Amino acid sequence: MLSVNNLSVQYGKRILFDEVNITFSAGSCYGIIGANGSGKSTLLNILSGNQDANSGSVNLEQGKRLSVLEQNHNSHDESQVLETVLRGDKNLFSIKSEMEKIYLNDNFSDSDGERVGELQIIYEEMDGWNAESNAAALLSNLEISESLHSTKMRDLDGKQKVRVLLAQALFGNPDVLIMDEPTNDLDYDTINWLENFLSNYDNTVIVVSHDRHFLDSVCTHISDIDFGKINHFSGNYSFWYESSQLAARQKAQSNKKAEEKKKELQEFISRFSANVAKSKQATSRKKMIDKLNIEEIKPSSRRYPGIFFEQDREAGNQILNIENLSFKIDEEVLFSDINLNLTKLDKVIVYSKDSRAVSSFFKILNKELMPDSGSFDWGITTTQAYLPIDNDYLFNISLSLVDWLRQWTEVEEEREEVYLRGFLGKMLFSGEEALKGSNVLSGGEKVRCMLSKMMMSRSNVLILDEPTNHLDLESITAFNNALKKYKGTLLCSTQDHLFAQSLGNRIIELTPKGILDRHLTFDEYMTDPKIKDLRLKMYS
Repeated sequence: MLSVNNLSVQYGKRILFDEVNITFSAGSCYGIIGANGSGKSTLLNILSGNQDANSGSVNLEQGKRLSVLEQNHNSHDESQVLETVLRGDKNLFSIKSEMEKIYLNDNFSDSDGERVGELQIIYEEMDGWNAESNAAALLSNLEISESLHSTKMRDLDGKQKVRVLLAQALFGNPDVLIMDEPTNDLDYDTINWLENFLSNYDNTVIVVSHDRHFLDSVCTHISDIDFGKINHFSGNYSFWYESSQLAARQKAQSNKKAEEKKKELQEFISRFSANVAKSKQATSRKKMIDKLNIEEIKPSSRRYPGIFFEQDREAGNQILNIENLSFKIDEEVLFSDINLNLTKLDKVIVYSKDSRAVSSFFKILNKELMPDSGSFDWGITTTQAYLPIDNDYLFNISLSLVDWLRQWTEVEEEREEVYLRGFLGKMLFSGEEALKGSNVLSGGEKVRCMLSKMMMSRSNVLILDEPTNHLDLESITAFNNALKKYKGTLLCSTQDHLFAQSLGNRIIELTPKGILDRHLTFDEYMTDPKIKDLRLKMYS
């Protein structure tokens, strides 16, 4: 379907890809993974023809169509919404435009009539007469109401534009679909729809995503970028991660017999296959468990940060009491009448359709904002550590990372350097990396510094606002595992489905008309029909 031959990409002395040869087969979904900077987005740009390699070629099977999820959300601002979706099939849209142009001719000639006749035959073969209704159906599935279909793209908000561009990429059933972080800025319901759509999609999908639940739901293969090469592995992300970790442990067990290792790997595949057989993916055309191969299981060279959250002291039963808390921005109510009592061992996923509501709520709890009404009290035994969604203000000054972290330490001076470097080292800032300037960090590096700060605080309450933003899959996985083991109280907002589902034992939704509060898992909360009806009323 789509093949890559002897592909090499080099920037100066840095080799990104070295004579890569891979094939993306029809009917499979490939999740591209790799450390930050390994070349995931570069690969997608090369596959889609938006970037040239130093050498090698990309070949799409003749007669097949490739579609790419647009990254520039403002690129179609002057087009109508429905037209933007139709532009997803360039050939069909070109034929449609040519016919419309001919029809507008004041002096419609016989040759014009002949040309229109030719175009109509091609258009019919492409199912063109149903194009607008198919595009409208896609938009409706992505919660773009019919009243917006004739609206200019420039008049939509950011989240609506993302949905329209997603419809554009999916329109016309492309033979190869390429998507870079397709779940960004999508809500739970839209992501769930996309997962179901792609799980039953008959053509080739190539996707980069940091959403592990999404990768698990849609992928039949994981394509791992490592050491300048790309290797395909059958299975989804969880299978790749767990099998690579098992293989790494086995590699370290030099005294273990080969037949014992093989038996352990076979038992692992058997357990994994049994779990997958129960999932929605097993009912689709994607039978990845039939292709799991013990020979493909190999250790990964990935470096995972060492994240451990410990408490100086265990908190008492009373964690947080909130009474009648309300907040609005420019007369727009984000949440109102919030009454809430948190107790020890609550792991709370805080959710809202408007992300500003959750961020404002967390800022109020950390005394960075004043509420419009109401009050709150932290338990006297609690200590809080906060990871804001925007941490740039903490990195404006130019300090080495050691000196940056030093601002929050209370360790005696003679132990301080080793102590600070220990926390930075756990987050992969070792040696000279620990002397990097705090004002030149990437988004992911800033979050890792914040995690060093939070680990050092040894707090018994963690407040996390979209904690996986900017992190790579390795950091997200290590972070998730650390929070599972954390014995304190957690308040967390996240677009990462697996984070929410694996951590939360209580869901709190902030709405303009009050609060929804349930002791349920995230999936139980989001799929309960009675709660769905309540949620609609709270936002209407």
